[in-house]
Amino acid sequence: MVNTFPWLTVLWAVPTIGAAIVILIPAGQRVLAKWLALAVSVVGLGVAVVLAVGFDPAGKQYQFVESHPWIPSFGTGYILGVDGIALALVVLTAVLMPLLIIAGWNDATDRTGLAGRSVQAYLALMLAVEGMVFMSLVALDILLFYVFFEAMLIPMYFLIGGFGGENRSRAAVKFLLYNLFGGLVMLAAVIGLYVVTAQSDVFGSGTFDFRAIVEAVASGRLVLSPAVGSFLFLSFMFAFAVKAPLWPFHRWLPDAAVEATPASAVLMMAIMDKVGTFGMLRYCLPLFPDAATYFRPVIITLAVIGIVYGAVLAIGQVDVMRLIAYTSISHFGFIILGIFVMTSQGQSGSTLYMINHGISTAALFLIAGFLVSRRGSRLIASYGGVQKVAPVLAGTFLVAGLATLSLPGLAPFISEFLVLIGTFTRYPVLAVFAATALVLSAVYILWTYQRMMTGPVREDDGDGTDAVRNLRDLVPRELAVVAPLIALLLVLGIYPKPALDVINPAVHHTLTIMGQTDPVPSAPPTVAEGSR
Repeated sequence: MVNTFPWLTVLWAVPTIGAAIVILIPAGQRVLAKWLALAVSVVGLGVAVVLAVGFDPAGKQYQFVESHPWIPSFGTGYILGVDGIALALVVLTAVLMPLLIIAGWNDATDRTGLAGRSVQAYLALMLAVEGMVFMSLVALDILLFYVFFEAMLIPMYFLIGGFGGENRSRAAVKFLLYNLFGGLVMLAAVIGLYVVTAQSDVFGSGTFDFRAIVEAVASGRLVLSPAVGSFLFLSFMFAFAVKAPLWPFHRWLPDAAVEATPASAVLMMAIMDKVGTFGMLRYCLPLFPDAATYFRPVIITLAVIGIVYGAVLAIGQVDVMRLIAYTSISHFGFIILGIFVMTSQGQSGSTLYMINHGISTAALFLIAGFLVSRRGSRLIASYGGVQKVAPVLAGTFLVAGLATLSLPGLAPFISEFLVLIGTFTRYPVLAVFAATALVLSAVYILWTYQRMMTGPVREDDGDGTDAVRNLRDLVPRELAVVAPLIALLLVLGIYPKPALDVINPAVHHTLTIMGQTDPVPSAPPTVAEGSR
C-alpha cells in the first residue's frame, strides 16, 4: 500500500491545493487562514513522515515511483520518485514549514491593493513555494523539474516584494532577474539535451526521462562529445550556482534575505536554495560525468573562495540579518565543495550539511528576527546586555550561533567534518584553506554575541526604537518555533546515523555511475621496506 499509493503526488498537491483554498478565504477571516495554513503544513509533514517510514535504504534507488504520460510527442512524462538525498530534503522542508508559519504568524500586514487579504496572500504564497519545492525534489522528468524549478521564483518574488522591508521592491527584482537569467541558460541546455537524445539511436526519439538518460550515459550507449557535454554541464551548473548561490553568483542573496520577512527569508535560504545544490547532485554529476570531472578543480576553487569570502564579509557587517545572510554564502560553499570533491565522505557530508544548515540557519535567523521585531533595529550597535532582560532569547541565540560555527555536539559539526575529510583526501591544500572558516566563523558569531547580548544594558538612543531594557523574552508562540529547532540541532549532533543511513546508498549510487572511487591513502614505507 505504501509503495503503490501516489504519496508523492499527495506530497506536493497538499500544499498547492491548500494555497488555493487559503487565498479564497474571505478577507475578514484572517485567523481562520492562519490556522488552515498551519493545518495544511502539518498534513504535509505527515505525508513526509509516511515516506520516511516506508523508504527502504537497502531497496531500489528510486522508490514510490509514479509514471504517467504527460506530453508523449515531446518525450516527457509525469514521472516522480524519491531517493535518499531527495527524501532528506523533503523531510527538512516538511519539518520547517509549520515552524515558519508559526514564526510568521504576525508578519503579514494589510497593504494597498490587497483589499485586506494580505494575510491570506502571504500564507498562500508560502504554501505555494513549499509545493513547488516538493515537486522539484521528486521529479524524475527533466522538463517537469525545470518547470517547477522556475515556477517557484514567482511566489518567492511576491513574498519579498509584497511583504518585505523598505527596499523590498529592489531586492525582489534583483532576486528574480538573477534567477530567471540562470533558468534561461538552463532552458537552452534542457532543449539541447532533448536534441541529443533525439539524434541518438538509443531512444528512437527524444526523451526527458532522467533515469533512462542516466542509464544510457553510465552504460556508454549515449556518448556526448566533449564540447556538447561541457556546454550542457555548464548551463545546468550555472542555473544551480545562481540558485544555491555559489560565489560569484551570490549578489542577490544578502539583499533578498534582509528585505524579506524572517520567515520567508528562511524559506528562501534554508529550503528553496537547497534545490540548487540538490540539482548539482541529481543532474550535473550523473548526466555529465566527464564534464563534471573536468571542471571539478574550477568549481571547488570557487567554493573555497565562497567559504572564506562569506565568512570574512560576515565579520565586517553591522546589520545582524545581513551578517547571517553572508554566513549562508560561506555554508553553501562547503556544500558545493563536498559535492564536487566526489568522495563518499564529501557528498554524504554535503547532503547532511543541507539538512543541518537548514535547521541552524532557521534557528539563528528567526531568533534574530524575533529580537529585531522587538527593538525595531537590525543594527548590532543598537543592542547590548540583552541576556540580562531576555535570557531565554539570548541563550537560544547562542546555541544557534554555536551550531552555525560547527561546535562539536551540534548538528553542523559532523557534516562540516565529513566535507573537510572528503576534501582532504583529494585536495589537501584546498581543505586547509576551507578549514580557516572554522576560525572566522568563531569570530563573527562570538563577537556578535558579545556585542549584542553581553555587557551593560544599552540605554535608549532616542531614535524611536524600543529601549533594550523593555525587551520581552520569548513568548510561548516563539518558543514553539525555537525549541524544536534547538532539539534537532542537539539530536542530529549526537546521533546523525539515521540520516546518514538514508543518504549514503544514494551517494554511493551517484559515485558508481560516475566511475568515481574514494582515494586510497598511501601508507609510509616501513623500516624494513626503507632499508631495501
